[in-house]
Amino acid sequence: MGLKAALSKPFAAIVNSQLNKLRKNAVDLQQKTFEYLVSQGKNTSFGKTHRFDLIKTYDDFKKSVPVYDYEDLRPYIDRVTHGEENVLWPGKPAYLAKTSGTTSGVKYIPISKESMPQHTKAARNALLSYVHETGNADFVDGKMIFLQGSPVLDVKAGISVGRLSGIVAHHVPAYLQKNRLPSYEVNCMDDWELKVDAIVAETKNEDMRLISGIPPWCQMYFDRLSTVSGGKKIKDIFPNFKLFVHGGVNFEPYRARMEESIGFPIDSIETYPASEGFIAFQDSQKEKGLLLMVDSGIFYEFVPAEEFFNDAPTRISLKDIELDKNYALILNTSAGLWGYSLGDTIKFVSKDPYKIVVTGRIKHYISAFGEHVIGEEVEQALMSVANEQGVDVIEFTVAPQVNPQTGGLPYHEWFIEFGKEPKDLKTFSLAVDKVLQQKNIYYFDLIEGNILQPLVIQSLKKDTFINYMRSEGKLGGQNKVPRLANDRKIADGLTNYILSKI
Repeated sequence: MGLKAALSKPFAAIVNSQLNKLRKNAVDLQQKTFEYLVSQGKNTSFGKTHRFDLIKTYDDFKKSVPVYDYEDLRPYIDRVTHGEENVLWPGKPAYLAKTSGTTSGVKYIPISKESMPQHTKAARNALLSYVHETGNADFVDGKMIFLQGSPVLDVKAGISVGRLSGIVAHHVPAYLQKNRLPSYEVNCMDDWELKVDAIVAETKNEDMRLISGIPPWCQMYFDRLSTVSGGKKIKDIFPNFKLFVHGGVNFEPYRARMEESIGFPIDSIETYPASEGFIAFQDSQKEKGLLLMVDSGIFYEFVPAEEFFNDAPTRISLKDIELDKNYALILNTSAGLWGYSLGDTIKFVSKDPYKIVVTGRIKHYISAFGEHVIGEEVEQALMSVANEQGVDVIEFTVAPQVNPQTGGLPYHEWFIEFGKEPKDLKTFSLAVDKVLQQKNIYYFDLIEGNILQPLVIQSLKKDTFINYMRSEGKLGGQNKVPRLANDRKIADGLTNYILSKI
């Protein structure tokens, strides 16, 4: 064991002790965070408009600050991006994280000097929690790779601008810099495919021990590594590779294929970072769920998902949440986002400590017929049958088909790229449909009432999703294929792309 690995163990014990205080005092820490945020926001333009000086309680806050999405806050954010100070948070942001919105075009999310350290602190603590629980620290002595966006930053009104992962790259602790790959020059490459090839060339002969990134793009990296190495498994290319860190999408649909590529069931750590803040991370290999970060400058609110689009939805704080209930996640942050709908839905799987699982996106659902099927139900239905039948799923998306060209009842159309196909696609489809009916009573009623016919699966050729994303200019580590939609934009785009290649 090297010096870094040896030193990481006592450091991990200290961090775990700190996390235990968080685990045991979550509600009190949220109250302190609430009071801090309101006091800091009181003299900002937003705070004056919303009378923060009169806010004493959370009920006062809810009366003063409605739930906002990005478009609602855009007039304030536009003032920030033009260089105005004290708009949403004291002073100017340290950074603007640039993201792509589905309805808002390019979005700029402020990151303050107070909020920035929380991103790196949470990522560090996720790794140290793993070290403390398992005693495995050897990865610290080897090379680590983070598949991420370019660290090249632009400047807008005196504020540095870039992708979150590129911004975070400037804050990697010095003790990890020598271990970290790819090189700065390769990381700055814009063309994703050229970048992956360059990363493969740079890493294939290194002692890689930790790999981090969004699962589908890590799989692309593994595939190319295997190709240039004559078909070897990743374990034979990187014999000391022991830990995979992931976030951005649910890992489960990718797990089987990725572990097949690696050659064994690897330990993994799930993280829940967003440009708006680092929400949670997996702190245990033995327990389900991600530990909610309750002392990181974010005060959380929760809206029952079924009420989100109501005129006056219920809003609650941490102390009033229920287990296994689907909530839309609302943030108030030390970067000046107030009543901000992140767009994600979560469920609590534990109150002691408070742990969550991400269940989907509030706007990613299918309810063309009143069924309101959500991402969690779709993923669980597909993967339970796939695992039972030994089927390998690479990627998929689901959309309603309201007017089938051949006539007949409408249905949910599933586009699936298989690594290992079902022996009988019709039998597989019916099995998935049966599980989905069990998970969603409204969908069950529509099938039983002959309003819908059972789902229909379109089996796609290898690399269809990657090639489609390439054709849309969205090939890269930060882009993800939505699992489901209530319209046919992606479904029709895929169909047209497939037809164009015939």
